[in-house]
Amino acid sequence: MRFRNSRLRTKITALLLSLTALWVFAAWVTLREGVNLLGVSTLDSALAQPTDPLIAELQRERRLSMVQLAHPSTATQNALAAQREETDKARTEAMELATGGRVDWFADDTLEQRRDEMLKRLESLETSRQVVDARSGERDRVKDQYTDIIASIFEVYDSLATLDDEAFARDTRLLLDLNRSWELLSLEDALLAGALATGRMSDAEMVEFTQIVGTRRHNTESALNDIRESDGTVYADLTKNPKIVGISALENQIMQGYRTGRPTRTGVRPPVTAEQWNAAAEPALAEMRAKIQASGDRLVDRATPIAAGVILRLALAGGLGLLAVIASVIVSITTARALVRQLERLRQAAFELAEQRLPGVVERLGHGEKVDVATEAPPLQFGSDEIGQVGRAFNVVQETAIRTAVEQAELRRGIRDVLLSLARRTQTLVHRQLTMLDTMERRRDIETKELEELFRLDHLATRMRRNAENLIVLSGALPARGWRNPVPMVDVIRAAVGEVEDYTRVSVLPFGPVGLAGRAVGDVTHLLAELIENAVSFSPPDTVVQVGGHLVGNGFAIDIEDRGLGMTDEKLAEINGRIATRPTSTCRAPSSSACSWSASSPSGTACR
Repeated sequence: MRFRNSRLRTKITALLLSLTALWVFAAWVTLREGVNLLGVSTLDSALAQPTDPLIAELQRERRLSMVQLAHPSTATQNALAAQREETDKARTEAMELATGGRVDWFADDTLEQRRDEMLKRLESLETSRQVVDARSGERDRVKDQYTDIIASIFEVYDSLATLDDEAFARDTRLLLDLNRSWELLSLEDALLAGALATGRMSDAEMVEFTQIVGTRRHNTESALNDIRESDGTVYADLTKNPKIVGISALENQIMQGYRTGRPTRTGVRPPVTAEQWNAAAEPALAEMRAKIQASGDRLVDRATPIAAGVILRLALAGGLGLLAVIASVIVSITTARALVRQLERLRQAAFELAEQRLPGVVERLGHGEKVDVATEAPPLQFGSDEIGQVGRAFNVVQETAIRTAVEQAELRRGIRDVLLSLARRTQTLVHRQLTMLDTMERRRDIETKELEELFRLDHLATRMRRNAENLIVLSGALPARGWRNPVPMVDVIRAAVGEVEDYTRVSVLPFGPVGLAGRAVGDVTHLLAELIENAVSFSPPDTVVQVGGHLVGNGFAIDIEDRGLGMTDEKLAEINGRIATRPTSTCRAPSSSACSWSASSPSGTACR
């Protein structure tokens, strides 16, 4: 209810804020995809790309280290030294990029922890090399140290962000599983290369070899079955490639030949030679790595339209959405201003009609002026919309109001003319009657009783004349009688008393030499007659009404004192308020005299 009753600007502001909030939410959802895309690209260039060749270099160094520990030779030592240089180059680059500030922007806590662990293990590579150079360690421990370093890199891969696409994320995980299978094949190669360098294979090494082969085959088969639908090429490359199939056959030969091989004092002589294994393992490793990288390239190509879609949505939601919000704000503000401007004009016109024009028209009509409705109620133009329709309705209302005021004024003027005509006729007849009564009163042969009756008729005729003149005054015209020169106040009082029926009960106290302006004599006489008659009528019949007067600071005060019951304070306040508030009428009193009512006691009334 509070919002419903709020101002138009407040409502439009609330709607604009809601629209802006909706755009912010949509832009943030799309921007989050863009941030994720940027994070994937950053982490891939800072962690994945530099560490991928590092894994291959670490695998080669691990194999050479295993061979050097099993059968030291100058050629192997030279090859190992050269390989260490390649590994150090890849390690330095990977560590520099991994410790860059860009990784910290997009890495979560888990990724940061695994990255730090990877860096720690890469720094510990020197310890493993020292063990190899001193030939003071077992092959299994050195192999495990290299394997742990490579495993820490794969753990970093597991924590890398991927695109917010379910199918793409699934294929990324499957491709990572295939990379682990490639690492298992490399681990298998390093293990067997060390064993073949010594010419014998221990039971523990055979058990580990068998476990690695089983794990690799199971993981590879599982990952290929899952990725078969999305990338059938890599499935065919890894399942039908003769080099990879050949290494599987050679693995089977090794595991079967171990059971039937010739045992030695430290183990069993492998059924294959180092040359045979190297001829099969190296091409298989290279082929498997190439096929997996090719699948990764295809996966990147699949990510291109996804990234383009993210950028397009970001442009649409962020750019076009922002333009739409700005356009909505501009249109809303301009529309609101136009609406408010129209409403303010309509409100101003309503106030002007109610407070100025209509009262002015009524006042002019009260003065008897002619009023043109078309001029006083010009139509206001508010357009053709809903507010314009309200404006046209207001035009009809103001025209109707002014026309009604004019018609009512003309009606009252007609009634006034009728009253004035009747009053003039009555006044003429009363004047003729008073003239005839005055002539009859002056006859000398008239008897006393008849004279008394004539006086009573004269008095009644005088009262009729007063009523007729009252009608003339109320109709807004001037009575026929008038005085040019001042009239003594005592004569004015006597004339007023003469218009009262029970004039014998009125006692006029002495007045000083005070005169009343001639233009006010008629009005004051009528007013005093009404007051004196009121005092006589509402007082006991055996009492006397006294009329006196005296000078006051701002004029002359006339006191009319009776013995009536008076009126309550509420009634007195009501009557005084009625006198003070001029009623709306087309009639105006022609006299300029002013009178105010007051009462000093419940039994007395005074006019000043």
